[in-house]
Amino acid sequence: MEYLKWSYQDRIATITIERPPANALSSGLLRELSAVLDEIESNQEIGVVVIHGEGRFFSAGADIKEFTTVTSSEGFTNLGKFGQDLFDQMEKFSKPIIAAIHGAALGGGLELAMACHIRYVSENAKLGLPELQLGLIPGFAGTQRLPRYIGVARAAEMLFSSEPITGLEAVQYGLVNRAFPESQLLEETYKLAGKIAKKSSGSIRATIELLNYAKTEEFYEGTKRESELFGEVFVSKDAKEGIQAFLEKREPNFKGV
Repeated sequence: MEYLKWSYQDRIATITIERPPANALSSGLLRELSAVLDEIESNQEIGVVVIHGEGRFFSAGADIKEFTTVTSSEGFTNLGKFGQDLFDQMEKFSKPIIAAIHGAALGGGLELAMACHIRYVSENAKLGLPELQLGLIPGFAGTQRLPRYIGVARAAEMLFSSEPITGLEAVQYGLVNRAFPESQLLEETYKLAGKIAKKSSGSIRATIELLNYAKTEEFYEGTKRESELFGEVFVSKDAKEGIQAFLEKREPNFKGV
């Protein structure tokens, strides 16, 4: 593994994102995550999974530099579809997945966290979907999951403003389960994981299957349309300006085209 490391002990698997400095979600990292989850799912000695980031962040977003290598709307649509399929697999995973979020979970990083069954967060973490700041839109089902957790109005505010919220605000909004001082985050996460690991794997698996019935046909129609628009928006002049401005660390000058 180039971007991840994982291990397990006492029926708890830990997946650590290791892609400094920001743990950006490149396509290579997503492929590694898919492979690790396949390996974990077949391991009967593992009952629960914890995902966290090494260093300063959980994940500060997608790999914007990688975006510059995608040359077509179809290529971007396919990238979005791959991430959507992986995160849908996570929600349907037979073993509970807990995200331990510190530092920042932005863009694709928040979309990854939202695909986990449970989210614990540090009080001062930053969570947001800032894609519109780049003239883009979320592509890994963020537009569909965020309103499910916090409601349409708050989701609209977060998306339109591109401003992140704190871990404490995320608890108030219903986006995450609980917030802790950063020094206690992993300890509290493993405390919960230990309780879950003692449960019957059969009852856990059945419960996860039943929870997924809350995902309607409209959810999947929405994610399909999101991936299509992800590709369409990407080839716009505004998107090119937004990406270039991000790389040059300046304000974008959007023209509406």
